[in-house]
Amino acid sequence: MAIKDFLKKRGMELMQDPKVTKLMQDERVMKVAMQAFQLRGKVQEQIDGNVEKVAHSLGLVTKSDVRELKRTIKKLETELKKQQDAAKKE
Repeated sequence: MAIKDFLKKRGMELMQDPKVTKLMQDERVMKVAMQAFQLRGKVQEQIDGNVEKVAHSLGLVTKSDVRELKRTIKKLETELKKQQDAAKKE
């Protein structure tokens, strides 16, 4: 069994435990859990930003660069299609 499946199964078992259910209803526990999720998001944003800076300094292409290029290509394809359709009508 893969570790992911094991953790998922164990998590489901814990969620059915009355002690865990009672603990999850405690406002303090939920507040700490929310702060942990927010912290994880902030850390991930910082890491992503730093990785992007390093990639640019090394002359590498980032995901955001590729995304922007795809958008530009899509716009150009749309414009080309419009011009081709207009040329056919003339």
